[in-house]
Formats: sequence, structure tokens, C-alpha cells
Amino acid sequence: MRVNRTTVDLDGYPDLVVIYLGMRVHKPRGMLRLLGLGPKLYSSHKDRPDGLLSHEDVIWSLFPPHWGARQYWRDLDSLERWTRSAPHREWWQKFLQDSGGTGFWHEAYFMRGGIDAMYDDMDVSTGMARFAPVISARGRMFSTRGRVHDQPAKVAPVVDEKTYYSGELDK
Repeated sequence: MRVNRTTVDLDGYPDLVVIYLGMRVHKPRGMLRLLGLGPKLYSSHKDRPDGLLSHEDVIWSLFPPHWGARQYWRDLDSLERWTRSAPHREWWQKFLQDSGGTGFWHEAYFMRGGIDAMYDDMDVSTGMARFAPVISARGRMFSTRGRVHDQPAKVAPVVDEKTYYSGELDK
């Protein structure tokens, strides 16, 4: 019997963004971070933020623990607004001060073209960092919109570049 092949009509989603993300434990204390902050962030999708079309949990590996998600967003504007709101904003501010023995990453793919990748405290190459040169996230490379569209963010970042690199974040 022939396989029932189907596809999807994405005409109604011209600005679709697909994002993969993960949190990987590097040190024993990282389990506390993963179990303490990770679930709050990962479960925030249940509130159905505006623009989130679908969320799927992913286990990248059990040892070392490396958990994450695949999400489908209506557009980058919706994704940016959500990343600047609670609980994501608070989680991100804490993480940028101390990764707590974990690493975090995301890779995003845009229907209209472009790919974004960001890796924080990932001591092992993941995703595109396995084959592409890894560079510092400075200037236009500091934000997703800058990396993908060479434009400034429409919504202020959780932590601006100057504060992040000046060390003021750690105070």
C-alpha cells in the first residue's frame, strides 16, 4: 500500500520563524540551573504568547543533559516582544550574569530568508558552530535582527551591548 504523502501550505505564514534552542549542562551545578530556571522558561509557552504558533520539547541528549525546544513563531516581531517580556527577560538577565554551569544556544530560520545562531557558554560546538567560524557577538552581531537583517532591534534588548561588555552587568 502506498504511503499517504502530505505537505503544508505556508502561504498564510510569510514571516514564519522556526527556532531551535537548547540548554546544556557543563558542570554539576548546571543541573540546578537546568531544573530551576529552565522549566520556568520552557513552560512559558503554555501561556500562548502572541505569535507563538507551536512549541515542541526536545531532548538533545541525556548525558550530558541537553534539553531544549523547537518553536514556530508568526514573525520576528512577535518573537522579539516575547523575549523582552517576563519570564524570559528575568531568566535571560540572570543567565547573562552567571550561566550556572550550563550553556544556552538558539538557531533560527526565517521563511523570507536568513539564518541566525547564538551560543552562550557552549564549551562544546553545537549546530552550525561545528562547521562555521565562531565570532564575537559585537556590533550588528549582538542581536538577532542585526545578524539576520543588518537592522537594529525594534524592541530594546534585555541587556544592551555596552552594558554587557563593560562589565557593569556583573555589579
